[in-house]
Amino acid sequence: MDVYEAVAGRRAVRAFGDEPVPEGVLERVLAAATRAPSSGNLQPWHLYVVTGEPLAELKERATARALAGDPGDEREYPMYPAELTPPYLDRFAAAAAQRYAALGIERDDPARPMKIAALNSGAFGAPAVLFCYLDRTMGPGQWGDAGMYLQTVMLLLRAEGLHSCPQVMWTMYRKTVADVVGAGDGRVLFCGVAVGFEQDGAPQSRTGRADMAETVTFVGR
Repeated sequence: MDVYEAVAGRRAVRAFGDEPVPEGVLERVLAAATRAPSSGNLQPWHLYVVTGEPLAELKERATARALAGDPGDEREYPMYPAELTPPYLDRFAAAAAQRYAALGIERDDPARPMKIAALNSGAFGAPAVLFCYLDRTMGPGQWGDAGMYLQTVMLLLRAEGLHSCPQVMWTMYRKTVADVVGAGDGRVLFCGVAVGFEQDGAPQSRTGRADMAETVTFVGR
């Protein structure tokens, strides 16, 4: 597929099948992704690829925390601004309602937070999860680099017929993740990315996007 097809086809999949991701495919994708843009060529990302028994252990430990109502580890960075205002709040609310409906979780279900956490901690059944870390010495520019790197990875995964789902939720269980992957205290967990083949017959949810006119300004025409 060409790059336009990859961009159009990329979406956050939340139902993966059991088929393992070939290690050679992951190696090919991650080798190609090293060409992602990086200010000053710092390449600040540190990626841990977790599959097999270590991933099963991580899912089990994180899910146990979720089902026990564990609020999670102290956040090292905010997932969202403390005060979201329109139009950002409107976009967030619309996407959340659509996502919950696709997952079969009623909005007024009192157990909704626990159910969502448990689905996330199981990585939606994905057979591989990528965990992206940055050194604590890095600043906002390098966090931007990490985002461009992960987008490159996700587009390359689509070119290989794979799907993905970025999960900032893993930062809630960052201590458990660090125990399993062996990340030291000098690194901050940015997010996880679930990777796999979409489960057959899974309900598909594709959030809308703002009209380009809302986010793009042409100057000089």
